[in-house]
Amino acid sequence: MAGHILIVDDEEGVRLSLRGILEDEGYTVSEAVSGEEALSFLEKNSPDLVFLDIWLSGIDGLETLKKAKEKQEDIPFIMISGHGNVETAVQALRLGAYDFVEKPLSLEKVLLGAKYALEMKNLKQENSFLRQAVFHDYEVPIVANSPIMRTFMNELLKVAPTDAWVLITGENGTGKELAARTLHRNSKQKNEPFIAVNCAAIPEELIESELFGHEKGAFTGADSTKIGKFELAHNGTLFLDEIGDMSLKTQAKILRILQEQCFERVGGNKNIKVQVRVLAATNKNLEKAIEVGEFRQDLYYRLRVFPLHVPPLRERKEDIIPLVETLSKVVEKKYSMQAPQFAKETLQVMEEWTWPGNVRELMHLIERLTVLYSGKIVDYSMLPKELLENVGKNFTAEKVCALSEERCENAILQKMLSLDYKNAKSAFEEFYLTHKLEEVGGNVSKLSELIGLERSNIHKKLKNMHE
Repeated sequence: MAGHILIVDDEEGVRLSLRGILEDEGYTVSEAVSGEEALSFLEKNSPDLVFLDIWLSGIDGLETLKKAKEKQEDIPFIMISGHGNVETAVQALRLGAYDFVEKPLSLEKVLLGAKYALEMKNLKQENSFLRQAVFHDYEVPIVANSPIMRTFMNELLKVAPTDAWVLITGENGTGKELAARTLHRNSKQKNEPFIAVNCAAIPEELIESELFGHEKGAFTGADSTKIGKFELAHNGTLFLDEIGDMSLKTQAKILRILQEQCFERVGGNKNIKVQVRVLAATNKNLEKAIEVGEFRQDLYYRLRVFPLHVPPLRERKEDIIPLVETLSKVVEKKYSMQAPQFAKETLQVMEEWTWPGNVRELMHLIERLTVLYSGKIVDYSMLPKELLENVGKNFTAEKVCALSEERCENAILQKMLSLDYKNAKSAFEEFYLTHKLEEVGGNVSKLSELIGLERSNIHKKLKNMHE
């Protein structure tokens, strides 16, 4: 079935005309002659679309629209406007109407309006379902134990309820999209769509179609009409991720749309108005990009109404252990596996790591350790090579073992026993020499006296260890 449409108009001729047009296209049609009758109908029914006349006796169309939207906000409304009522129609759009058609009714405008409104409704429902399926269970909450993150969250929660556009900056993996979603969840648009666009992942030749949509036949391969991200985000939030990777040509088009809040689909000539809150994010220094001509200054200041910078994980070490606990719960749900426990010295090593991949790197590590050691205790020796190398450089064996000497010794023994003879011998020799060299403060002569090995042999072994 094409869909169920309610026609609300006090002119019988208009109702008959609309019914004939719509039923010929396979729609199921119901009628109401007044705003009161329409609201009564909507109490018991949920049509897919409503055509609503602005001028009605009794409750007029604007009041009917306002009351209907309070109870059934997902139903799109197309307002029927007489000549000279364009300003009133615009007011209806602000109240949540999808579009308006003018009298005398045009067959083409009626059918296109119905088609686009129903497409929008279906895509919004699909998008909402996908968002819940993908993000609800596995989305990582923001952890803000450190002073720098508490300041960040304080700023985020202050700007969230406003209509201000936000430019989120930060390194890869810090959680810029998570910050954007948190802004949306705490905004006035929280019940409207949140549409995310990764500007770096879309080829240049497809980005206009992705953002603005296209009409059927607009180009080779355009077999059907596509609604773009801007249109999908109507009344909600549009998140432009990696905005710094967008070409200058696309930047110019984005700027025009942000200024005018209207656009045309690729291959179309209909002016589509949208009302969206824009959040943008980038890992690039846009001010430097402006200096070298890679980013438009006017677009930068258009987006940067309120700047938010997500700090890297290395600057918020107080958050690492709480993040491990939080991410472990997320991973357990995601994989339906028990996350491992982390020994104290393991957490101590993790706190000393610089985390160049930030929270994303930590998340991936916990996922990997959960798969390998589900339900077990993770000793620091089970950590990846790069973290263990960091232990050798910045974190002495004594410091690691201080919290649990017995656990540390057992971990080393277990590691040795897992190797063949040749590699176990080499591993023990490396650990032994590194440990003893730290005892004598790196003095090879003292080490020679301490362990009874010639200096030349020690130098040779140390050289082989670092090749």
